Amino acid sequence: MIRGLFIGRFQPPHWGHVWAVRDILREVDELVIVIGSAQFNYIIKDPFTVGERIWMLREALREGGVDLSRVIIVPMSNIENNAAWFSYLRSYVPPFQAAYTGNPFVAMLLREAGVEVRQQQLYDRQRYNSTRIRELMLKGDPEWESLVPKSVAEIIRSINGIERLKIIAAGEAEPHKW
Repeated sequence: MIRGLFIGRFQPPHWGHVWAVRDILREVDELVIVIGSAQFNYIIKDPFTVGERIWMLREALREGGVDLSRVIIVPMSNIENNAAWFSYLRSYVPPFQAAYTGNPFVAMLLREAGVEVRQQQLYDRQRYNSTRIRELMLKGDPEWESLVPKSVAEIIRSINGIERLKIIAAGEAEPHKW
């Protein structure tokens, strides 16, 4: 059995993520998806909690026709010591034979640890990009909804995600110093 690893922040999950997972599952028997930066939330770069991202990603994959019995979703917090990052990662996930990432820095860390790194297909990265999706949400541009599965848009609406993002962007999310 070949198990792959796919790392992302999924802030929010979009169609590009879903299509990449479907492609990767053509090459591996099982896929571990690591949701990185698990400790961050309610900030402009990471507005959604790890629980919300797990929920969104699972529903997005289901909507995209992915066999969820072949997917393991693991949240993982960041650490500041990049040289120790792979050992930290390995403690969170089952053994895997290949890793997929579009992030050159992550690819470098994995290769230095002796991991086979494969490039997954990137789908119109200019369009399917979580940063861009958050920017569209902030502008009130409804195009963002076409870039994510319907289930993700519904979850974002149900948690008042757009309002949250706008409050965060206005600087109201900073803790007060008494």
